[in-house]
Amino acid sequence: MRIEHVAVWTADLERLRDFYVSELGGACGKIYRSANNPGFESCFVSFAGGARLELMTHPRLAASGARPSDDPGWAHVAFALDSRAAVDELTARLGAAGHPVLSGPRVTGDGYYESVVLDPDGNHIELTA
Repeated sequence: MRIEHVAVWTADLERLRDFYVSELGGACGKIYRSANNPGFESCFVSFAGGARLELMTHPRLAASGARPSDDPGWAHVAFALDSRAAVDELTARLGAAGHPVLSGPRVTGDGYYESVVLDPDGNHIELTA
């Protein structure tokens, strides 16, 4: 068994799609617009190695002002890079582009070399080697 994809809600589909494509090197498929759920849109962003994110939006998200929180649920998504140098480089590039770097790069207690950055919606992204 393998995880096929992970989905995340966003109030701004284009902004989040652009982040995962331009900053993390993903490739985006076409945007799906539901005929049965007016306003629902999604797209899949694929990464080398087969990982995929489904980015989903609905007008009610923008109206509600919903934001990620520390409530129970998914905490982060982790991307494995080829080396510690790649983690260092991408972390520095994302930080310079204005994306908050919450920690690292560093060796964690569980043995990962990682940094944690925020995507434009405030979701935690671990960059690991």
